[in-house]
Amino acid sequence: MKSVGTYMAIFGAISIALHFFNMELRVLSWIENWGPGIGWAIRGGLIAVGAGLWFIGRQQEAKQG
Repeated sequence: MKSVGTYMAIFGAISIALHFFNMELRVLSWIENWGPGIGWAIRGGLIAVGAGLWFIGRQQEAKQG
């Protein structure tokens, strides 16, 4: 779960950075179909959910080891 969260947060952050250069990751090119507001919500959601999964995975690793 920790690695999935890491990838989600990274993709969200890269998507935000590329958006300022009028570019987008090919995997996330569909998010602009619903408009800029929803696109920003999806990017922010990717970062928030990814960070949440990362923290949950980190806690589970700490409990196991």
